[in-house]
Amino acid sequence: MAELFPEPSYGEATRRLGVVGTLVWDTIHRRGGLREPVREWGGIGYALEALSVVLPLSWEILPAIKVGRDLAEPAFQFLNQIPRVRNEPGVRVVPQPNNQVELHYGERGRRSERLRGGVPPWTWTELSPLAEECDALYVNFISGMEMELATAQALREGYQGPLYADLHSLFLGIGAHGDRVPRPLPHWWEWLRCFDAVQMNEDEFEMLGRARGDPWSLAAEVVGPEVKLIAVTLGEEGAAYVAGPGFDPNPFTWPALRSRLATPGTSVSGTVPPSGPLEDGDPTGCGDVWGATCFSTLLAGEGLEEAIASANRVARENVRHMGAQGLGRHLARRLGAQEDG
Repeated sequence: MAELFPEPSYGEATRRLGVVGTLVWDTIHRRGGLREPVREWGGIGYALEALSVVLPLSWEILPAIKVGRDLAEPAFQFLNQIPRVRNEPGVRVVPQPNNQVELHYGERGRRSERLRGGVPPWTWTELSPLAEECDALYVNFISGMEMELATAQALREGYQGPLYADLHSLFLGIGAHGDRVPRPLPHWWEWLRCFDAVQMNEDEFEMLGRARGDPWSLAAEVVGPEVKLIAVTLGEEGAAYVAGPGFDPNPFTWPALRSRLATPGTSVSGTVPPSGPLEDGDPTGCGDVWGATCFSTLLAGEGLEEAIASANRVARENVRHMGAQGLGRHLARRLGAQEDG
């Protein structure tokens, strides 16, 4: 896949990408209920499978995942078949039941979720030694309970590499019966400033904007030395971004800017259209694949809009595959065929 996602241009040797997230056992009900539900591994599995293909070949993947004892054996079987993933020391078995989610899809990929079980969040004491092994960190809030705000703040203060986060499920509360309920993000500014770059979908971006009345104005105000990039996935419309003044797409420059009070200039924004029409299929995990690809392509030395275009392209191919298992092989086959063409 080196021709699709070129090797880093910064001259580094082997590097490690830490991946913080939650492995979920999904039950997926398709629109209209005409087909049998699909039961498959999901959650951070989508990002790990995509990273095995899109991450530059000089990198390895170190997941930080807590797995419930009830599903530990099949979870390790799944993780062990993903190339370039090193399970030790970050994949840990806990006594709590593993996260299981029931997904019901409606029009335009809209979905409802119901959660059962749930592993505990990471503490900074647990996460710190894992982070020290990593040259960059990708944090995906699959459950929204991967870490508490205080841990994220400690991560920001204690970790010296670039931090990219998909904030997705931080925008979801939990109802009485486990239903995931959209909500504005509490302490939104404190969460944003924990990371150098953040990702959300258009519904989450709209909820974020309620703090000011307009999400684009809010994003333009907050990007700068702390949160440098806000990326917004738009489904059929591709993706958009708001970047701080003088944004540098090289993630290894991001940590040095965190202590600055301000950056001269104005923020920039743009939209990158999809690579083609969205086909009917399984949209589960598209945001996870999108973020994994975008960050990987930036780590490979590409520009921001090039990274977003690659992310649009790979997420579109994810729709053609059901579930996370085998997704990496599917992406390698599909993207390789496109390159050959």
